[in-house]
Amino acid sequence: MNKKYVFFLFGRIAQTIAALMLLPALVAVIYNEYKCLSAFLITAVFSVVLGTVIAFCCRTDNRVIYAKEGFAIVAIAWIGLSLIGALPFVISGEIPSYVDALFETVSGFTTTGSTILTDIEALSRSMLFWRSFTHWVGGMGVLVFVMAIVSNLSERSIHIMRAEMPGPVVGKIVPRVRNTAKILYFIYIIMTVIEIILLKFGGMPWFDSIVHTFGTAGTGGFGIKGDSIGGYSNFCQIVIAVAMIFFGINFNLYYLLLIRRFRSIAKSTELWAYLAIIFVSVSVIAFNIYPIYESASDSVRLSLFQVSSIITTTGFSTADFNLWPSLSKSIILLLMCFGGCAGSTAGGLKISRVVILFKLILKELRRMLHPRAVTSVEFDGKAVDNQTLGSVATYFAVYVLCVVTAFIAISFEPFDFETNLSATLATFNNVGPGFGAVGPMGSFASYSDFSKIVFSFAMLLGRLEIFPLILALSPSVWMKKR
Repeated sequence: MNKKYVFFLFGRIAQTIAALMLLPALVAVIYNEYKCLSAFLITAVFSVVLGTVIAFCCRTDNRVIYAKEGFAIVAIAWIGLSLIGALPFVISGEIPSYVDALFETVSGFTTTGSTILTDIEALSRSMLFWRSFTHWVGGMGVLVFVMAIVSNLSERSIHIMRAEMPGPVVGKIVPRVRNTAKILYFIYIIMTVIEIILLKFGGMPWFDSIVHTFGTAGTGGFGIKGDSIGGYSNFCQIVIAVAMIFFGINFNLYYLLLIRRFRSIAKSTELWAYLAIIFVSVSVIAFNIYPIYESASDSVRLSLFQVSSIITTTGFSTADFNLWPSLSKSIILLLMCFGGCAGSTAGGLKISRVVILFKLILKELRRMLHPRAVTSVEFDGKAVDNQTLGSVATYFAVYVLCVVTAFIAISFEPFDFETNLSATLATFNNVGPGFGAVGPMGSFASYSDFSKIVFSFAMLLGRLEIFPLILALSPSVWMKKR
């Protein structure tokens, strides 16, 4: 384990956090929120001093890293990012409890969107901005951001990207990892700017347009109103719904679009499966909730928004789906687990894994019927190798184990089965709202500090796709020299 380089990179990340604090600090100046300004500046100074000391003490010429260093860097960075990012809430007094502030910050950076706040509109503008900005930073990944701006990283930084970016397989879209990170962030920024402009055109104030775009781009879902997106115009709701779908698509496909490789895009099994699931879900739910709203257009619009929000694990809402029929709620529960595409900012299992698992089951059924037949699992027109099939099956098994463990850990809470199960799935899959007390109009405020810590850990496990965090916390990984 190249420990010095791991902690050197954490020092650079801490310095980056300090720089990120300057943006909400500027918002605090604009809105004359000087108590919040001091909270951001104190945190920024602490972060830059901490980062500089660690980077200085851990300087090394050995920048060779392997998979385990990549896992360790990502895990330490996300834990440190959350611990530091919670400080402005506590220092300003807007979220006095550090556990609550940590939950809110982890929920922000992991783009979950679950909240402990019962009166969101009581927060200052700069703190609302910081909440939503954590979504935007965490959406593409803070390590990807650092790789895009830092020039002297290891040439093996692909191990960092693989540990942080979601999906069964992560590769470079261009030869150099740093250039890959730059391209991904360029696409991310362009899409962010387009949505901000469209929302402003639809009548949203600039501040609302920016923070809601941050929440959409990162597929996070922190709102600034008690009714989330419900109070905005139908145009804005449609813009956000469509934007959520776009941000749930693999960003590599946007690069292929830029270089005009349309045939490669057309061959994407995951893309077509993702769009088909959305279309079927919207159609069924719209038909199912029609008797409630007695309007075809309203039923379709509300169905489209909630389906887009849940499958991309964003968590915005325009209706309380707690009140919908059981069929609609069951579909929403499934979409919570499915998630968006690999290589997107969405959480969940990822559509690619769902498709591969489904095809793997069909393969095993065919093998039972025809033991001598040679069968394979195809994805994007190519046979999936046994290593990828094994990793997908293993991930699903560990995923189920983690969800069950988290659910049992919080089962002593005085909530019904539906609330506790959906709260576990909503946090682990980085969705945000669940059912019951943690539904679109509820919050996680009534849970104990212990459960909030469990949920925070579940959010990190879900965002980092389990293995980086588990391996980084394993003593054996740190004890090995190589």
